[in-house]
Amino acid sequence: MTTITPDAALVGRTRPRLSQLAIWNMCVGFFGIQIGFALQNGNASRIFQTLGAQVDNLAILWIAAPLTGLLVQPLIGHFSDKTWGPLGRRRPYFLVGAILTSAAMIYMPNAPSLWLAAATLWVMDAAINVTMEPFRAFVGDNLPDDQRTSGYAMQTFFIGAGAVLASCLPWILTNVFAVVSTAPEGVTPDSVKLSYYIGAAGMLLAVLWTVVSTREYSPEEIDAFETTRGLALARSGPDDLQAPARAANTYLLGGLVWLLAGAAGLYGVWTIGVEKELYVMAGFLAGFGLLQIVVGLMHRARTSNGLTEIIDDVFRMPKTMRGLAVVQFFSWFALFAMWIYTTAAVTAVHFDTSDTASTAYNEGANWVGVLFGVYNGVAALAAFAIPVVARRTGRKAAHAVNLALGGFGLIGVFLIRDPQLLWLPMIGVGIAWASILSMPYAILSGAVPGRKMGVYMGIFNIFIVVPQLLAATILGLILKSLFDGQAIWALVLGGVSFFIAAACSLAVTEPRVAE
Repeated sequence: MTTITPDAALVGRTRPRLSQLAIWNMCVGFFGIQIGFALQNGNASRIFQTLGAQVDNLAILWIAAPLTGLLVQPLIGHFSDKTWGPLGRRRPYFLVGAILTSAAMIYMPNAPSLWLAAATLWVMDAAINVTMEPFRAFVGDNLPDDQRTSGYAMQTFFIGAGAVLASCLPWILTNVFAVVSTAPEGVTPDSVKLSYYIGAAGMLLAVLWTVVSTREYSPEEIDAFETTRGLALARSGPDDLQAPARAANTYLLGGLVWLLAGAAGLYGVWTIGVEKELYVMAGFLAGFGLLQIVVGLMHRARTSNGLTEIIDDVFRMPKTMRGLAVVQFFSWFALFAMWIYTTAAVTAVHFDTSDTASTAYNEGANWVGVLFGVYNGVAALAAFAIPVVARRTGRKAAHAVNLALGGFGLIGVFLIRDPQLLWLPMIGVGIAWASILSMPYAILSGAVPGRKMGVYMGIFNIFIVVPQLLAATILGLILKSLFDGQAIWALVLGGVSFFIAAACSLAVTEPRVAE
C-alpha cells in the first residue's frame, strides 16, 4: 500500500520519490477506464450501424463524447482541487465515475433504438470523464518532476493493456469461446453484449484497486510543496506558471466577437442549407462568446465563483500549455477520425461489404477490434521505452517523432489492401498513441501551478474535445462532398493531421524545472 506521511510542515522539501509499486498502484485504475473507452471506440459505431445509422451520420452520433468531456472535465478538475474527505482529494471521483460507467456499459448493447444508444453513449462518456480527469491530476499531485514521465508512461501501459483486452474481446469470444457474432437486423450480437458485461466488471474492480491501495497528499501538503517549488523557480527568474489576469472589458469585447461569429455561422448554415452538423460548431462559438460576456459582467460586479475561476484559468494558461494545446488539437483530430471511421472503412474496403447483418461485415468489425488491440498492445510496450528515449532526445522531439509514425500508420491502412497485413500500420499508430497519453501530460504537469493541477488538466481536455467536436461535425460532410462517402479517406485526413501535430510539437516551450 502506498503510504504518504500526513505531515503539513513540509516547506523547504520537495515531493519525495515513490517506489515503482506505489506508481503501479496509482495507475491500475486506468486499466479499467481504458476497458470502457476501448469497448466504446471499437464497438459504438458497430452498435449504431446495427440500429440503422448511415455512415455519413456516424460522426454526429459520436458527438456526445466530446461534448461531455468539454463540460465535465474542467468542472471535475476544479471541484476535485477543492475536495478533501475520508477518501482524499481525487479518489471520490474515481469511485463514483466507475460505478456510473459500469451501469451504462451494461445497458449500452441492449439499447432498443438508435437514439437510446446515442444517449447511453453520452451518459457513459460523462461518467468515464468523471473518473479519468482526476487520474491525470493524481500523478501530478503525488510525483516529483523527475518521476512524472515515468508515472504517465505507467498510465499508458495500463491504458494499452486494458484496451488490448477490451478491443479483442468480441473476437476472442467468437473465435475461442464460440459466442455468436451475428444477430438479426437491428440486434447487437451476443459477442458484443458479453464484451460490455465483462468490461463493466473489469472497470469497477480496477478502479477499486487504486482507491483502496493508494493515499493522497493533503491540500496543506500540496501548498507546502508548491511554495518550495516557487521559491526555487524565483531564484532563476520570474514565475511564469500563469499569464496575467484578464480584464472585465476584454472579456466583454472578446465575448461579443465570439458571439457574433457564432451567430453568423448559425445564420449561414440555415440560409445555405448545408449539413445540420455545422450547427454544432456554430453553436459552440456562440456559446463560448456568451460565456465570456457572463464572466465579464461578473468581474465588473466583483463576483467570484467556480465559473469565473475556471474561465480565468482558461485565459491564464502558461506558454507551455498554449503550445501543447495546438499539438493536442491535431493529434486528437486524427485519433477521432480513426475511431469513428475505421470499422466502416475496413469493412467496406477490405471486406467489401456495408451490410451490417452479413457475416463478412461482422468478421471485418471483429478484425477491427483486433487491430485496435494491436495498436494498444504496442502502446503498452512502447510506454516502457518512451521515458528512456525522452531523456536522450528531449520530450518534445521524442513526441514529434512518435506522432509522425502515427501519421504513416493511418495512411498505411489506406495503402495496404490485404486485411491480414493491416496490423503493420497499427504499430505506428500504437507508438503515437503511447506518446499522446504520456508525453503532453508529463510536460504539462511541470508547467502549471500544483494548487490548480486538477482544473488545468481539465482545461487541457478542451484541446482534446474541440478537435473531436470538429471531426464529428465536418468529417461526414467532407466525406460526402469530396470522397463519395468513402470512409477510408477519413483515415488519410487523420494521417495528415498527425504530421501537422508532429511539426507543432517541435515549437513547444518546455517548462522550467525547480532544481
